[in-house]
Amino acid sequence: MKVEFYVAFASFIITAVLGILLIPVLDKLKFGQRVRSDGPKRHLMKMGTPTMGGIIFIPAIALATLIFADISNDTVAVVFFIIGFGLIGFADDFIKITKKRSLGLRANQKLLFQLLLSVALIIYVFAFLENPTEINTPLHQSRLDLGTFYIPFTVFLILGTVNSVNLTDGLDGLVSGIVAIIGFFYTVLLSKSNFNLAVFSSAMTGGCLGFLLFNRYPARVFMGDTGSLGLGGALAALTVLSRSHIFLAITGIIFIIETLSVILQVLYFRLTGKRIFKMSPIHHHFELSGWSEVKVVRTFWLITLLAGILSFIIYKETFF
Repeated sequence: MKVEFYVAFASFIITAVLGILLIPVLDKLKFGQRVRSDGPKRHLMKMGTPTMGGIIFIPAIALATLIFADISNDTVAVVFFIIGFGLIGFADDFIKITKKRSLGLRANQKLLFQLLLSVALIIYVFAFLENPTEINTPLHQSRLDLGTFYIPFTVFLILGTVNSVNLTDGLDGLVSGIVAIIGFFYTVLLSKSNFNLAVFSSAMTGGCLGFLLFNRYPARVFMGDTGSLGLGGALAALTVLSRSHIFLAITGIIFIIETLSVILQVLYFRLTGKRIFKMSPIHHHFELSGWSEVKVVRTFWLITLLAGILSFIIYKETFF
């Protein structure tokens, strides 16, 4: 774990330095956040806060990984996918800012680009991994072979992960803190089985912690779709290459809850004309119920930490 610590520290420092250099540039260019008018009123004060902060930590994560990891197929792949999904988010953010509108890429455009990268990741798996359709299963040492079901299941996981991380990114420090915690547990779980993926997950943790210097409440910069789609793509690639599809469902439980809250809200409203939550995703419901933004974020961090501990216990019982 010594190397992984150095990786996290390097990613943290690079992110901190880039943040100091780039946030004033984003501010000067008026790359500011546009806030939903139907959201919590206290969020209106965030209008104009620099966004597109993914350009601060994505290069740091990629650079730290390339410096410390062996230059292997997996190393190149995870770096490619965090940058690839980050570029989709960058295009989305850039259109929002330059066109001065709340929507960037059209939904079908965004989905198409995400689907292309998802297919590319699956092609990589079939080209370079042995027994590509097998995934690890909790409390069972033998892998589960999904056969032809592997492809739709993995596409669903990739798209679901990327977009659920994007949905969750609505409060200062929420996603960066959650991904830092998930990255830490992935580092612990993979440190003995896949060094290069452990290095990457460690770089994710360091980069997200470095970004929290500027993104914690009250945020000086938001990650934007550049950051949230980039981190979602990174988690998806890390999960697929480590065959840990089911383990992500445990550690990433907050992402599932946030996404389900949106789906349930929409379905219930269409059926009854009423709402289950005061607002979705569910973090806004808690805000409108009187919770402070900091309380919501710290509670969701704590849930992620407990889920990570649970996943570690299950993983240890399975493979050790």
